[in-house]
Amino acid sequence: MSILCAVFPLSKLCRPSNYCFGQVSFSTTYWLSCKRAIVSGLDHSRDFLVRSRARLYSVAMEPTATSTVSCPKCRADQPDGATECVKCGIIFAKYRPLVSLQQQPVLRDRARWVSLAKEWLVDSDTSTDSLTFAGRVAVFLLLLWWGRAFIFTPLETNYTGESFLHLINLPFHEAGHLLFIPLGRFMTILGGSLGQILMPLVCLGTFLIKTRDPFGASVALWWTAESFMDIAPYINDAREMDLMLLGGVTGKETDGHDWNNILTMLDWLEYDHRLAHLAYNFGILLMLASFAWGGLLLLRHYRRFSP
Repeated sequence: MSILCAVFPLSKLCRPSNYCFGQVSFSTTYWLSCKRAIVSGLDHSRDFLVRSRARLYSVAMEPTATSTVSCPKCRADQPDGATECVKCGIIFAKYRPLVSLQQQPVLRDRARWVSLAKEWLVDSDTSTDSLTFAGRVAVFLLLLWWGRAFIFTPLETNYTGESFLHLINLPFHEAGHLLFIPLGRFMTILGGSLGQILMPLVCLGTFLIKTRDPFGASVALWWTAESFMDIAPYINDAREMDLMLLGGVTGKETDGHDWNNILTMLDWLEYDHRLAHLAYNFGILLMLASFAWGGLLLLRHYRRFSP
């Protein structure tokens, strides 16, 4: 456009009024104006081209950033905006809802079981009587003191077998032999130990389901733990058979005792000490669980009737 403006004065010079006798007379002033216009137009054009080249160059050199995501299945990196995995081919929109749908039933089942356990083991206890609370505290402290002796006394001393509770377990032990007679010789022999463990478990279930007394159930759990610890010395004596039996004789003086016969029939006699310690340690864990359960119930009971 600047070049056209510069050429325009030349058309004025070529008009007939500037001709004289067939010769063209050019004005010095017009020549200077044309020169300045042409130079100015060229400068503007050069500036425009320089700016255009600089703008294109800066755009071409501008870095492009790409973000990546990972495939939820194979963990391969994916370009931004990808709808399916470039490695394993899964479609993201279909895979993620499938995973969440698979996890939802598991989470719901887990939450339901936790809620059910809390309801039966803790929330079902609604007692607010201060006299009941005092009696529970007394029982809890007695079991805590007695259980401490069971836990810290070594198995080899047969402390549980010589305790008062052994006399309570003995009738259920002998009744277990009779109860399992229809199931054959092996179960008849094993039934003695099963009987003294099943009886406190029956009491535990009765307290929870029938009377809805979780604290009574925690006491029954303590009894179950003591029963496991009570049979541990019996198992530990399977090879030596030095323990005094109910008839006033040792296993060596008869045809053996229960756990000598059981482990011999299973060909596990060499593992008697390991099995004995396993039963004893399992009893310790159950006893500690009963302390935690009973202590929690006492704390909640105290909070219910306290101002």
